[in-house]
Amino acid sequence: MNAPVRFQSLTVSGLGISSGDTTIVRDVAFTLAQGRPVSLLGASGSGKSLVAHAIMGSLPAGLVARGAIKLDDEDLLATSLERTRARWGRTIAILPQEPWLALDPTMRIAGQVGEVHRYLHGRGSAEAQTSMRADLTEVGLGNRTQAYPHELSGGMCQRAAIAVTHAAGACLVIADEPTKGLDAALRDSVVERLRQEVDQGRLLLTITHDIEVAAALGGMIGVMLDGALVEFGPAAEVLERPRHDYARTLIAADPARWTAPALPPAGEAVASARGLAKRFGERILFDGLDIAVRRGEIVAIVGPSGCGKTTIGNILLGLVQADLGAVQRAPGVAPIGFQKLYQDPPAAFAPHQTLRQGLGDLLKLHGLPWSQAEASMGRFGLGQELLDRRPNEVSGGELQRFAILRALLLDPVFLFADEATSRLDPVSQKQVFAILVEAVRERGLGLLMVTHEVALAEKLASRILRLPN
Repeated sequence: MNAPVRFQSLTVSGLGISSGDTTIVRDVAFTLAQGRPVSLLGASGSGKSLVAHAIMGSLPAGLVARGAIKLDDEDLLATSLERTRARWGRTIAILPQEPWLALDPTMRIAGQVGEVHRYLHGRGSAEAQTSMRADLTEVGLGNRTQAYPHELSGGMCQRAAIAVTHAAGACLVIADEPTKGLDAALRDSVVERLRQEVDQGRLLLTITHDIEVAAALGGMIGVMLDGALVEFGPAAEVLERPRHDYARTLIAADPARWTAPALPPAGEAVASARGLAKRFGERILFDGLDIAVRRGEIVAIVGPSGCGKTTIGNILLGLVQADLGAVQRAPGVAPIGFQKLYQDPPAAFAPHQTLRQGLGDLLKLHGLPWSQAEASMGRFGLGQELLDRRPNEVSGGELQRFAILRALLLDPVFLFADEATSRLDPVSQKQVFAILVEAVRERGLGLLMVTHEVALAEKLASRILRLPN
């Protein structure tokens, strides 16, 4: 059904990536072979995704790669731009970290998968339709083929992007955070799909924050820190006996090992609803649902992808109207006191505006000093050099930390965090939630968090609302 596999190995040696005189990635070397996938772990901004884009030949403007990246005997860094682009989809396919950037917002997902079969593989209309339906059914979207991306949850968009990538049938598959935003069952199904790609002889490079995903894929694991590959070896060896201090810290930062925070008694409700009902088409998401978020407490909503978790938070914010039910928000609070952290951070930023300009506009509008933003950047581990980049020129984790920083600068009474740390590595996730918990404890913030990580909810939440499929 897919293009035949022709390549045996990918060898990266002496890979460096720089921006002007600044070195971002230095001396990365590893070999990826058939039957032995490679997974890269590490902090947001450590260079994992840049390594993937250097292999793909799609580094952002202004970044230059040096060294050698050989697909069998061909050096990918030494070939022309025309030949590089000709490989995209046919030889090398990348599953981007952000499904919002991987999908065409103007096309139904059936068309986006089907056109790969028609125009990349030259199949007739009927055969392309059959293949499209098989691809979408395998990722659990067989009943949503006519949906547009904006009609799908973040997890559904990710699965649609996986279907598009699989349809391409490339020899080398690069999966950049392929399971972010997915519940455990869907995560496991995606991992199984990636394992099938390996079993079919394809080369697989996976960028992930999820240690369980890296363990399940097996093969080799590399750990990156500040642009360097500080640890590399067989998966079991790295996970059970890590040698580098950061590797040990990373692996030990599982939410199940966190200490539950001590929170003060909850105050009055800042956002609540009674008798909520919502349906999309023929599907009833929920009916007769009651929820309240009070000052100084954390409420978590858990459940499978597409069950309505995000919809509940959007109803409390007034972004979506319920079919039935009543919503109440704290009286006397300006609209900016109710904030949202989006699951897909690009959706919250102007794409052609630098982060410095966007942050500066926010501070000017609300009369806040620049020093306050600088102090917050330090606490979030965000360097000043990131300010002059656009949203697509920083990692997904860095962009999400900017989003959290921006929301907290407005001192909200209610914050809806929709998978707010799904792009962060375990160490950064722990640090960010420490800041959010501090805001809950000291400012009386009411925090509503949507998450697929049950262990995270059980450690942090005062109360948990569990939604069925």
